[in-house]
Amino acid sequence: MSTSHTPAAEPSRQRLSVVLIVHNAADSLAACLASVAFADDLVVVDSGSTDATVAIAQAHGARVIHRTWLGFGPQKQFAIEQALHDWVLCIDADEQVSPELANAIQRALIAPHTCVFRMARCNRFLGRWLRHGEGYPDWSPRLFDRRVARWSDDAVHEKVLYNTVPETLAGDLMHASGESLSRYLEKQNRYSSLAAGQLYAQGKRVRWPRLLLSPLARFFKFYFFRGGFLDGLPGFVHTSIGCMNSYLKYAKLIELQRNEKS
Repeated sequence: MSTSHTPAAEPSRQRLSVVLIVHNAADSLAACLASVAFADDLVVVDSGSTDATVAIAQAHGARVIHRTWLGFGPQKQFAIEQALHDWVLCIDADEQVSPELANAIQRALIAPHTCVFRMARCNRFLGRWLRHGEGYPDWSPRLFDRRVARWSDDAVHEKVLYNTVPETLAGDLMHASGESLSRYLEKQNRYSSLAAGQLYAQGKRVRWPRLLLSPLARFFKFYFFRGGFLDGLPGFVHTSIGCMNSYLKYAKLIELQRNEKS
């Protein structure tokens, strides 16, 4: 007499929306969306792409919503408000969820014990995956319940605001930007301008010694104490650019202060 066995049902989990803000991201978007195929809802907020970004998103089943650029924080907050589900995973078009992280996310949503989860972000720079210094683990709280957490209103260097202790997920969020060093530097120059303007609008003021001390402190912290030297030349260049950004941010803030007096 044969006995049939019914497979055990998979435990149910919280339904998940994956949310992205994009602009001309055709080169990386397909791989990004493929890495989150486990999502129940895909939301892509586009700010006017002129390449194949929208078509690629639609081909992967995403809902594409157009929104004029608001700044990083407000744009991301608008995006999560368009999600169908309260649990959201926010990623960028040049990021991919590793298989280990994908499994960890799905397990965590079966019976979440917190409303915010963070993950390690692994950055690829000059052809090398950085594993030390400023490039790793680069902890990022990207999975959260939007009812109790939200994006800040910062135009740049936006962050998730919450009032709890996040849990850490296994696996990495792989940031595989394919941009050239020249484009990377152009972007960092824009970011330092935005950061200086943001500090100025907040009433922050700085004196010239900060120009010297901030980059030096940053270099020693990330290159020596956090082991950036272990990532070879890419680690050195990555840390040096971060120090340059700190210098430029405060130099531009001083320029704004002087323009105020003229």
